[in-house]
Amino acid sequence: MSDPWSYAGKRCVVVGCHSGIGEATARELVRLGGEVHGFDIKPSPVPLASFTSCDLRDRVQIDAAIDAIPGPIDALFYCAGLPQTFPAREILQVNFLSVRYLIERARPKLSHGSAIAIIASTAGNGYPERMSLIREAIATPDYDAGLAWGDKHLADQGDPYMFSKEIIIVWGLLQAQTMIKDGIRLNLLSPGPTISGMTPDFEAVSSAAMIDVFTAPIDRRSSAAEQAYPLIFLNSGGATYVNGLNFVADGGFTSGVMLGEIDVPALLAKVTG
Repeated sequence: MSDPWSYAGKRCVVVGCHSGIGEATARELVRLGGEVHGFDIKPSPVPLASFTSCDLRDRVQIDAAIDAIPGPIDALFYCAGLPQTFPAREILQVNFLSVRYLIERARPKLSHGSAIAIIASTAGNGYPERMSLIREAIATPDYDAGLAWGDKHLADQGDPYMFSKEIIIVWGLLQAQTMIKDGIRLNLLSPGPTISGMTPDFEAVSSAAMIDVFTAPIDRRSSAAEQAYPLIFLNSGGATYVNGLNFVADGGFTSGVMLGEIDVPALLAKVTG
């Protein structure tokens, strides 16, 4: 009987393998025996089977990176993202449009029984309240139409990072309904506040104390490895009946808010005085 937790003999692609959760994911996949190929704008410190420099704002580079990977692909991890310190247009590109484009380009190489895991965020928890706008963005037929839509609706997006994460959650859950018909599972991971390369960017937009409000009830931030492990589980042989899931790894914050155990306005008021 094969080991459901092993990645031995599996070809894996990790998009965003330079630092943070992506780097931790790539490193653990190598330890688990995977043949790991990485894409990022900066080199990865992980000993990969191959690394391709790729700016995810450039479709030509995405095409070249996908073309360089031999098929089939058994597990695809999209771990890249841009925070609020970047222009809204670029955030929409990397956090949604390039995810959609890259997965569409990779799909012919995804084998029956393969899996995709995408990093979303608890910053996207508000997607049910903006479903109409999100569905409109998702309905754009291609990359250029998506960019044009984003430019037209800058004011509607509010915080561009939050909006991009709301879109990717909904898009991913919808894709899971159809891709499973071809034997491809798709799930998302929504981390709570995590220590990563983007931590200074998030703290530049919102104070460290403000971010720490969202660590209740565990009252600490996650390490990158603590997010990599559930992400790896989602694409593993131990999760073959898990599909269309937004796996929330936030130490209990989301469930605490849903149950009325965590009063976010009160906590924010303490921080802001």
